Amino acid sequence: MTDTDHSRCPWCGTDPLYVDYHDTVWGRPTYDDHDLFEKLCLDGQQAGLSWITILRKQHSYREAYDGFDAEKIVSYDDQKKAELLANPGIIRNHLKVDSIIRNARGFLEFQERGESFNEFLWSFVGGRRIHNQWRTPAEVPVTTPEAEAMSKALKKAGFNFVGPTIVYAFMQATGMVNDHLVDCPAHEACRALGR
Repeated sequence: MTDTDHSRCPWCGTDPLYVDYHDTVWGRPTYDDHDLFEKLCLDGQQAGLSWITILRKQHSYREAYDGFDAEKIVSYDDQKKAELLANPGIIRNHLKVDSIIRNARGFLEFQERGESFNEFLWSFVGGRRIHNQWRTPAEVPVTTPEAEAMSKALKKAGFNFVGPTIVYAFMQATGMVNDHLVDCPAHEACRALGR
């Protein structure tokens, strides 16, 4: 896609970082447990904000949260939390800081049980990607029954900042759902990625 390609999904606008995210990340299937954990945490940080705000801070989040190493995150003490709350590279909200720590605990519980986080998450779409055929942004939902079911199950597993709207954004971003508009070149590119 080029900068003059006006058939791209309009939500990414013209910001080069957002356009690159749209073209190379959003809607591409993700199956790695660690990558899914990181993305779920970052989507939770978006609550009440725009995704571009979090995208611009993604590198800082990785540095601040030890590369999203869940075993390190669960050991964070009050001093580490205070450092995070003073870090201008991330969203400095104590509920959001605590949510990543809480979600790391939930993530590790999957590993301790010998369960795949990837398989758990993808089970909500039957292990297969959903390819929607939206023609306009107004048609794209903010949540679905699958997202509502995943949200409920994640909350039961101890996660937070995983409401249905956040979870649906996560499903779109990780390719469980292909919500690129049908006229967007990325729609077919994502569809070609299989399963």
